Amino acid sequence: MNTYKRRVIPLLFAPLFLVGACTSTATQEQQTDTTETMENDNQKIITILHTNDMHGSYMPFHAVTDNATAQTGDSGRDQLLNFKKEADVGGFAFVASAIRKVRADKGAENVLLLDGGDTFSDDQLGNLTKGEAMIRLMSMVNYDLMALGNHDFDYGLQRTRELEELSNFPMRAANIIDNKTGKTIFGEPYIIKEMGDVKVAVIALSYRNTPKTGNPDNVKELTFSEGQQAVQKYMPELRAKADIIVVLSHEGTAIDYKMAQEVEGIDVIIGAHSHDIIEPRKKFGNTYVVQAMSDAAVLGDTELILEGKKLVDVKDNYHFLWHDEWQADEDVQALVDELRAPHKAKLEEVVVQSKDVIGRQYKSESPFDRLVGNLMNEGYNGDVAIMPGVGYGISFTPGPITSEQVYKLLPHPSKIVTLSMTGAQLKKTLEQSATNLKPEDPMKVVGGLIQTSGIQYDMDFTKSVGQRVSNVRVGNQPISDSKTYKVVTHNGLLTGLHNYVEIGKGQNIKRTEKSLTEFIIEKLKEKKEVGMPENMGEANVKRK
Repeated sequence: MNTYKRRVIPLLFAPLFLVGACTSTATQEQQTDTTETMENDNQKIITILHTNDMHGSYMPFHAVTDNATAQTGDSGRDQLLNFKKEADVGGFAFVASAIRKVRADKGAENVLLLDGGDTFSDDQLGNLTKGEAMIRLMSMVNYDLMALGNHDFDYGLQRTRELEELSNFPMRAANIIDNKTGKTIFGEPYIIKEMGDVKVAVIALSYRNTPKTGNPDNVKELTFSEGQQAVQKYMPELRAKADIIVVLSHEGTAIDYKMAQEVEGIDVIIGAHSHDIIEPRKKFGNTYVVQAMSDAAVLGDTELILEGKKLVDVKDNYHFLWHDEWQADEDVQALVDELRAPHKAKLEEVVVQSKDVIGRQYKSESPFDRLVGNLMNEGYNGDVAIMPGVGYGISFTPGPITSEQVYKLLPHPSKIVTLSMTGAQLKKTLEQSATNLKPEDPMKVVGGLIQTSGIQYDMDFTKSVGQRVSNVRVGNQPISDSKTYKVVTHNGLLTGLHNYVEIGKGQNIKRTEKSLTEFIIEKLKEKKEVGMPENMGEANVKRK
């Protein structure tokens, strides 16, 4: 049986175990009703609690109905996601409260707690503690396994290793190889839990394109492969050791659906990366797929209905952690307060007042990134500002905006860079963005829509690759292929992030020592008040 370290923190929650299901070949998508499950004396219900893409979001936030987090209200998404009301939601103390209640109601011995990755960075306190804050909170509630997401290397491989040692749960990925050892990162990529006469295997997957989504130096000692290939490799071994196979995947919903249809023997896929809430759960053949949104706003509660050792159904319950419905766990809240205390003045410094909801979109024009681009052009006399399309962050809402709220949207230590690019290079960069979103090979999808300011264009996904961008203008004048334009961006985009190689080929590259985040905070303080950018609509994207 697979073994791993487990340093139980005896503050709140005991460690837990899961039972589950059978095998199948998934070939055709099926949607079935989960509201009516027949019960008999032979049935048993085992619960998987799951979080994903918390991105260091241990604090509550104010949800709005159209655009609360980076991927809510985004018309470019495959699955439109909105909150159903405007109210305060989430926060790890509320996650802990829901975990405690489910364990009490269903029996701790019948519950497994998993996290799908992108967990401890992308937050100001996360930066100040280099991920320790979230890991201490998660250890307090005794997670059983975490998949390593692409942003779980933001502080470098050595720091990820240190955090894995600090935690009382394993962080794993079957599709990450440590080049020095030739073995999967941090040990065996799966755990096996025993419950009575049933053995359950949970295998973790990372994101195949991780080196293209952050600083490649952070993962240069690692090799990433497609998660589906890794699962296929381990499937015979898992079947020999366990009755039930659960995949904890940071590959994203589209790839999870593909894997469910093509890999024989998976019973349940617990998803991450794409920030979806798959409600109701999807079923492909006999393989079920679920996912629980992002930012610690929702606790996924997936019930496996068993008859003997056979999975006969799955019922999904998503606990939205509304503050008028849940109370914070007092012990976890005390730890939150302790972690914040040394940094509280910095975190809570008010930098600007917002008149509007200013959110981040991922696959379409992003109001927040347009605001940032406008400030970059203004501060550095740029013709065009370029930011990568990223899928994390929590929207500004009307009222005071603090330093930590800015860091939720601009968490990384990027430095501002100016350079010259030709019109031809700018057009190639826009075409690359279209290819990133909808390549000929779906496994090569990476990043969101490139976010710009000062450049206007049409993007038509009904056209063939390489022919999707037209009517490109800079400053409302037709772009000239041979003319050079001053571009303001950050140093991450010089490394080929999201395949944007033309940016690194620019001329007159001037690297500043100015932190992008601190620059934006300074500019926001000067503005005192901000609203929705007036130049929204520079990108006209046609999808169908």
